[in-house]
Amino acid sequence: MFEALLRLSEGLIPALIAAVLAVGLIRRLPIYETFIDGAREGLVTTVDIVPHLIGMLVAVHMLQASGLLLALIQAGAPFFSAVGVPPEVVPLAFLRPLSGAASSAVMLKLFADHGPDSWLGRLASIMQGSTDTTLYILAVYFGAAGIRRFRYALWVGLIADLTGLAAALWVHRLFFGPAP
Repeated sequence: MFEALLRLSEGLIPALIAAVLAVGLIRRLPIYETFIDGAREGLVTTVDIVPHLIGMLVAVHMLQASGLLLALIQAGAPFFSAVGVPPEVVPLAFLRPLSGAASSAVMLKLFADHGPDSWLGRLASIMQGSTDTTLYILAVYFGAAGIRRFRYALWVGLIADLTGLAAALWVHRLFFGPAP
């Protein structure tokens, strides 16, 4: 079964590319010119997004360098402990909405200390997959669309992250039991 899925996944992308080319040829579209136009638009969008990304990255690094992020983690630790979140994964819960790289570094540190198949390693993996980098998404998509005010998007994204973390804890306990 696994071999069949592996073969299917290996052939899926080339088949998709062939299908797109076939549809373009059937419709007599200028395939290469259309590709170049799309690439040009992609570069323009990239140039438009870069200042927003730089601003977001600087803000995240300032939070880390100032110690404010560590203070928030320490302030939130009693709450997380009361609801059954191990202290080792609290930094991951705070960093995930801010930075994918920083949250991945925390997860890899947990893997190095406890192992990827440990109780904490599995919890970190599920947490990483249950949430997203909300501030990065807001910076990229709102920046690309030229929207300057987030309105409710930030709060909705953070609530979705909190819901994802709660679901990750529930799923982890369901499959792997309480902390050893």
